[in-house]
Amino acid sequence: MGLNVAQKLIKEHLISGTMEPGEEIGLKIDQTLTQDATGTMVMLELEAMGLDYAKTEASAQYVDHNLIQEDSKNPDDHLFLESAAKRFGLYYSRPGNGVSHPVHMQRLAKPGKTLLGSDSHTCANGCMGMLAMGAGGIDVAMAIAGEPIYITMPEVFGVKLTGELPDWVSAKDIILELLRRYNVKGGVGKIIEYYGPGVENLSAMDRHVIANMGAELGATTSVFPSDEEVRGFLKKQRREDDWREVKADSDATYDLEDEINLSELIPLIAKPSSPGNVVPVEEVTGTPIYQSYIGSSANPGFRDFAVAAEIVKDRTIAPGISFDINPTSRQMLTNLVKEMHIASLLGAGARMHQAGCNGCIGMGQAPASGKNSLRTTPRNFPGRSGTKEDSVFLCSPEVAAASALKGEITDPRTLKFPYPEVQELKNQNRNDDLLEHPLPPEDAKQVELIKGPNIVSIPEMDELPDTLELPILLKVGDNISTDEILAGGARVLPYRSNLPEISKFTFENVDSTYVERGIKSKELGGHMIVGGYNYGQGSSREHAALAPRYLGLRAVLVKDYARIHWQNLVNFGVLPLQFTNEEDYDELTEGEVLSFKDVRRNIQEDNTLSATLQNSNKEITVQHKLTKRQKEIILSGGLINWIKDRK
Repeated sequence: MGLNVAQKLIKEHLISGTMEPGEEIGLKIDQTLTQDATGTMVMLELEAMGLDYAKTEASAQYVDHNLIQEDSKNPDDHLFLESAAKRFGLYYSRPGNGVSHPVHMQRLAKPGKTLLGSDSHTCANGCMGMLAMGAGGIDVAMAIAGEPIYITMPEVFGVKLTGELPDWVSAKDIILELLRRYNVKGGVGKIIEYYGPGVENLSAMDRHVIANMGAELGATTSVFPSDEEVRGFLKKQRREDDWREVKADSDATYDLEDEINLSELIPLIAKPSSPGNVVPVEEVTGTPIYQSYIGSSANPGFRDFAVAAEIVKDRTIAPGISFDINPTSRQMLTNLVKEMHIASLLGAGARMHQAGCNGCIGMGQAPASGKNSLRTTPRNFPGRSGTKEDSVFLCSPEVAAASALKGEITDPRTLKFPYPEVQELKNQNRNDDLLEHPLPPEDAKQVELIKGPNIVSIPEMDELPDTLELPILLKVGDNISTDEILAGGARVLPYRSNLPEISKFTFENVDSTYVERGIKSKELGGHMIVGGYNYGQGSSREHAALAPRYLGLRAVLVKDYARIHWQNLVNFGVLPLQFTNEEDYDELTEGEVLSFKDVRRNIQEDNTLSATLQNSNKEITVQHKLTKRQKEIILSGGLINWIKDRK
């Protein structure tokens, strides 16, 4: 029986385990990616491990999230990251070079390779025929040090694409269609693999758009074949020698299958406040907007901006509209300037921002309170935009541009002019020197790390006690995101290398009393959190596990978890438990105390634990899904302790 693309990539990098869905497998990692919101902690972890030099084929540190320099915190951390990249043998992408995912695609991505990134949208590089996955920062630190990544072998979900996109419909509508069908949990435990004749009608950057938002389905990653289109993309980047063909065998099969006829798609939009809340644009036309935003890793290509520029060219946006243009790479921006598309956007009334993540992560461009924001970004979780009570819709560049002209959500098919045709440039502007190359090992050893006053080392954490008496400090519902656990944005992210400070923002929009109560619980042995389905969806930021742990979190009990957050909890010694009987969720209330005895022995010997509710003396059974290796990590109090114990 033949292999599909995902199976081929896994087989080539398999170090341990078997390729049976549900089994733990270890994979060799060829490349890593870190960005500044997570990378500072990764560099501190590499320092704590005593790493001499990166063991990967290529590792890159990007500065794309924390670009606002309202005080010294961000620029100080940029200097730290630059010095750490030199010290540990990493590429370094300076502020203004652009968002990590498209820049990595342009400069370093190679078909057939594995890529692990401390950003959940690392999966975007699956567009290049790579196995590209997001993970917590400490997992990426381990990969840089030459260790494999351990994951549960996913099912492979084959999505056959046929037909060709009609006018006014683009790649964003393809992934929104999948989210419409399957919602934010539809990809959990799966790799989504795209195949079929429709793939040939999608550019490499179109595929990036689709693979990027596989994260919103909860997928382990998404993959496309590496074909002549990928070869052509690399040729334009003058990297054709990095191309290799990676295609599914003719008799390949999939664990699950679906089909999308591109010719039948219409413009779609995700309503607030979930990427899975998808409806046809025509259902919400006429809804007034305050902001229309184009950019982010979810629509980062030349075409995404150029088509918007052509739509608004020689026209003027509606009064009162903030039309925000967020370029995604310096290379792409210079190409847009060369082709006069930036002039068209500015002439129509657009606001131009620097190349980076910006408003996607709440770093500027926050919408006005009580007003609707229309965005090409990948996420619209509550408060992610930087405005606490935001109302964010997700859409394609075509919808965003058409709506900016009208001042309300607009189906672009209703515009009174033909769909503009935009051709990809044959000759790309490029400057390799803007991506600083790693120093040779001997030179790297001489580099001193530059640490500003905002950088604080990770405090030591104790091992898991044998007896736990944990009050429920917080009970939450389904689909709690890492943005709700620990927000991003300009207020919070500058403290990403200062755990005591960043922890003060934990759960602030869910329960403003959590931080104070958490600190008090530490003196009494800690606390636990109870939740519903898909706990920890969204960003890979490990601070969403690390900050609650710092505040005394010892266990989380939920119906199920988002993959990366579950692993992050393990990495920092927080016991990730699940209900054996989901009806017990209704029995638990904030303030109830759960008692666990013989915890260490029970974890080692079984996958279930008994918990006694002190108020009612009722006993419930809970379970965990830890592997033998993960049990050792939890018992040690986290991955850092486990590494130290092995030395």
